[in-house]
Amino acid sequence: MNIPGFKQWFNSLQTRSALGIIILAGVLIEATSAVQYWYASKRLQEEVQQRAESELRIKNLEIQKVMIAVETAINNSAASVEELLSQPDSLYKIARRIVEQNNHIVGVGMLFKANYYPQKGRWYEPYVVQRNDGKIEQAQIGGPNHDYLNANWFKAAIAAERGYWSEPYYDEAGAMMMLSTYSTPIRNSQGETVGLLVADVPLDWLSEVINAQHIYSSSYDVLISRTGQIMVCPVESLVMQNCIEVAKTKFKDTTISNVNSQMMAMKSGKATVTDDQGEKKYIFYAPVGGDAGWSMAVVCSESEIYHGLRQLRFHLLVLMFIGLALLTYILIRTIQGFKRLQEVYAEKERIGCELHIASTIQMGMLPKTCPSTPERDDIDVFGQLTPAKEVGGDLYDYYIRDEKLFFCIGDVSGKGIPASLVMAVTRSLFRTISTHEALPDRIVTAINESMSETIESNMFVTLFVGVLDLPTGHLCYCNAGHNAPLLINENAEFLPVDNNIPIGIMADWKYSNQESLIGLDTTLFLYTDGLTEAERTDHTQFGIERVCEVIKNSDKHQSSKALVNHMSDAVNQFVGEADQSDDMTLLGVKYIKQHRATLFSESITLPNNVQEVPKLNEFVDKACEAVKLDMSTTMKLNLAIEEAVVNVMNYAYPAGTEGTVKIEAVANDVRLKFVITDKGTAFDPTAKKEVDTTLSAEERSIGGLGIHLVRQIMDSINYERVNGMNVLTLRKKL
Repeated sequence: MNIPGFKQWFNSLQTRSALGIIILAGVLIEATSAVQYWYASKRLQEEVQQRAESELRIKNLEIQKVMIAVETAINNSAASVEELLSQPDSLYKIARRIVEQNNHIVGVGMLFKANYYPQKGRWYEPYVVQRNDGKIEQAQIGGPNHDYLNANWFKAAIAAERGYWSEPYYDEAGAMMMLSTYSTPIRNSQGETVGLLVADVPLDWLSEVINAQHIYSSSYDVLISRTGQIMVCPVESLVMQNCIEVAKTKFKDTTISNVNSQMMAMKSGKATVTDDQGEKKYIFYAPVGGDAGWSMAVVCSESEIYHGLRQLRFHLLVLMFIGLALLTYILIRTIQGFKRLQEVYAEKERIGCELHIASTIQMGMLPKTCPSTPERDDIDVFGQLTPAKEVGGDLYDYYIRDEKLFFCIGDVSGKGIPASLVMAVTRSLFRTISTHEALPDRIVTAINESMSETIESNMFVTLFVGVLDLPTGHLCYCNAGHNAPLLINENAEFLPVDNNIPIGIMADWKYSNQESLIGLDTTLFLYTDGLTEAERTDHTQFGIERVCEVIKNSDKHQSSKALVNHMSDAVNQFVGEADQSDDMTLLGVKYIKQHRATLFSESITLPNNVQEVPKLNEFVDKACEAVKLDMSTTMKLNLAIEEAVVNVMNYAYPAGTEGTVKIEAVANDVRLKFVITDKGTAFDPTAKKEVDTTLSAEERSIGGLGIHLVRQIMDSINYERVNGMNVLTLRKKL
């Protein structure tokens, strides 16, 4: 067929068809690109929000950890202040102790209502501060030039009748440091608020916490107070200015003012704003937990968020044009798979990051050495915590104070991050309370009162707290619903425990104190129910019978570490490939004495008559000569031992009553030890408050110099009431 013009028409039709196919392919390619870009943008927005919210949560936890530590220290110290209200000059010691023991507190003071102490005048504010060089100073700073009675924050804190955080401010010494003050009421015996116990907390650590890590290189965080003061932001000149006023004067977009208002109202949310350079910003904000009224925002730049996505779109377009229709189909399927993969990866990354941080913090709270003073030769402690997940609710802790080993083990109900937070608070309370309290029942009661007010009603903590007197082996303990520990020597038996309820259930529960005498080479084995309830794949539990069997078949003289490792190996072998269902914590406390060559061991018993002191001096001289002490040290030891023994002779027995005092001296190549025993009235000379030697004789209270002298001469002094006898142990290193 040869029709003129047909070939040209046919070629033209082919051209138009090809062009149509190309146009159609281009439309499909562009449509595919648009769909991909829309999905990726949506997911990216969700990811940015998730990461911003995660950053807010993590940094809020870091801030709350510091604030809770400050609040706990001040709230727990309020009782000590209230006990010494009748001794206003003694309040400096409490303030000094708080400053020395808390790194985040730079100054502590007590602010009393007008004329509460008439002899002190209208204002009385004993204050202790730690300077930049580490020096601690104290002074009464209340007065006309520091009229705290008319300060708004003082009135607000008094009116609050509870813990109160002040607005941030710069210290009076200049703009060198931004501070915030936390205060709690001081009440008299009638329950009336008579003043405030306050702590000045430097806020320089806030910048380090908030600027530690950002989701994007150009993103930044802003922290404001309850009244809108800017506490942390990338522009230093804006710090301590009002965020509403800054927004009105420096930004045209009124949305920023609305965001600031929402933050001051302690609300969470997100917003999109445009700055004066025309760049779009995303703002995510949430309140910081606690009573301070702070709120934090994360600000991200849209250009950085979408930079990678826009580059990806360009390259995909190039590839899709090369592949045409076939590549279009592949990309559609790729988008769907990529979207699902991105969701899973982002969620996994977020959870993994949070759990890793929480696990690092939690494991960092456990004791680092075994025991906490490795040079000791009378105690062997080892603990092991194996969480079922990355973080858990088990805890243990121990340390030595005043020749006593303070230790605890506990199990928080539940698992995961909530249980780990309760675990951290419980451990912190144990450390804080036990630094000024030696009776386990009082420690547990104080922890219970605090925890009952903070943890949810469906959570509780089983806890065992023990205090072991190292010179005598006298153990005081209190059990709050925890598993009974095992006493291991030649045999293994359960330590008797009272049926006290766990912590956090009832705030006014009266916990009981129990006592036992621990013999040498005896191990106290403590554990959580993760040991007995460890399961195999057939749901058979390890059980307490197997625990006892493992102990029975093991070396009774092995170290605490060997015992814990032996038990852990037995459990792992029992469960095999089964997943761990609960946290497992093991703690061994072994009371030991290293065998050293005895250089001297004698005793003397004297009647309660000071005329017998020369015999005492001869006895002490003989002991000192046996270990080859020089004359100066011998004279000092004579003075210390004489002071302690004469004190017993004069005051242990009622007037006119005959009694005896036994003095035993034992020496090895490490130390010389004197043990003074009497059957007189119970009296703890170490409980006498430290004498303030900086005061004049007229200003100091009567008494206390004798025990002060003994403390200065001896390396350690320890008192314990055992079997109706007073036992005072004095040690001197050779």
